[in-house]
Amino acid sequence: MTMNSGRERLVVIGGDAAGMSAASQARRLRGPDELEIVAFERGHFSSYSACGIPYWVGGDVEEREDLIARSPEEHRARAIDLRMRTEVMEIDVAGKRVRARDVDSGAESWTSYDKLVIGTGARPIRPDMPGGDAPGVHGVQTLDDGQALLDTLARTGGRRAVVVGAGYIGVEMAEALINRGYEVTVVNRGSEPMSTLDPDMGRLVHTAMEGLGITMVNGTEVTKLLTGEDGRVRAVATEDAEYPADVVILGIGVRPETGLAQAAGLPVGRHGGLLTDLAMRVRGHEDIWAGGDCVEVLNLVSGQEQYIPLGTHANKHGQVIGTNVGGGYATFPGVVGTAVSKVCDLEIARTGLREKDALRVGLRFETVTVESTSRAGYYPGASPMTVKMLAERRTGRLLGVQIVGREGAGKRVDIAAVALTANMTVEQMTALDLGYAPPFSPVWDPVLVAARKAATKVRNGH
Repeated sequence: MTMNSGRERLVVIGGDAAGMSAASQARRLRGPDELEIVAFERGHFSSYSACGIPYWVGGDVEEREDLIARSPEEHRARAIDLRMRTEVMEIDVAGKRVRARDVDSGAESWTSYDKLVIGTGARPIRPDMPGGDAPGVHGVQTLDDGQALLDTLARTGGRRAVVVGAGYIGVEMAEALINRGYEVTVVNRGSEPMSTLDPDMGRLVHTAMEGLGITMVNGTEVTKLLTGEDGRVRAVATEDAEYPADVVILGIGVRPETGLAQAAGLPVGRHGGLLTDLAMRVRGHEDIWAGGDCVEVLNLVSGQEQYIPLGTHANKHGQVIGTNVGGGYATFPGVVGTAVSKVCDLEIARTGLREKDALRVGLRFETVTVESTSRAGYYPGASPMTVKMLAERRTGRLLGVQIVGREGAGKRVDIAAVALTANMTVEQMTALDLGYAPPFSPVWDPVLVAARKAATKVRNGH
């Protein structure tokens, strides 16, 4: 395909958060006469919220379309040539072109580019074991995956579900299936659910999940998925037990989808994600950018590259890339590792480093854990909240915060996220002028109670 004279062509691989944010931002800055934009998406949907899939499956979100921020038709109306059901099979870096295949017809063609954006996302980790690909076994990463799962639930007569893994997706899918009336068992390799928390905080999540009627099986590895005569999954097996299953959800995490980029010789880090500079350019390649779940990001607290697949990062990456492609200037400095989730009315939040993260990078630290309430204790609706805080020994620099509690607990982690980004000490945090009234907080906010306790521990050299 030849280039149109007088204008550049931007090719985008991946039609979700990072890719289409980049395309949209580039289009705002440069009109169709200056910049042609061609985007490829192998699935049926564009610009959707993958984070919302568990809530759609569970019935909190009624319609699939509610999760779609912008349809292919809306993108095309803005002069973005979005080609759905088209998978890029090869990147020819030297020739500055990509080879794409129509998923339905199999037809292939080459498209040249001046600038390339890689937003290929992540893929669910599938266990390499017998039965791993059997009908009834589902990963939940894309809207297509969510639809396939709902189709299975509609067809399946039984009401027994097994979730493998207890990270964010596993925990949220367990709740979704409980909401749909399923008997749910979660088989988890870790000692407690939510390995993004320290085990003492994960224990609080474990208790809440059992309170919902979810059967938790921790410290156990799945060895195989058993199938029936019809080939469909019928049970999940560990070394010493079998758990009957009419449907199996894989919640054991995701890996960056970088096979295409690696085959083209682009650089990846120790987690398998693409490596970029601050402008989100792929390192060593002037005209190639990457963002979203296929890249590694700098953790500002540890100073190391980390793999944190989250929609918030993907959209920010897209904005930065689109600004740079469009002739402006923007950077993505890094993250502090903030995330929130919930199990029923239990809110789970974390930011910064866990104990094992701090140990791995050689930091010495103090930890404190405090019990408090979300509102003034005498005000109706006050509920308990546990806050754990890590502070660097001697300096008192805040290293991490984990919060588990009821309504009003989760978003309190944002206080800590800002403090981490600003490189504050726990002593400095105690003076933060936070909003107070009895319906919102005790006089001393739970995060500040933890900061005071941590500051005292640092001062005393414990």
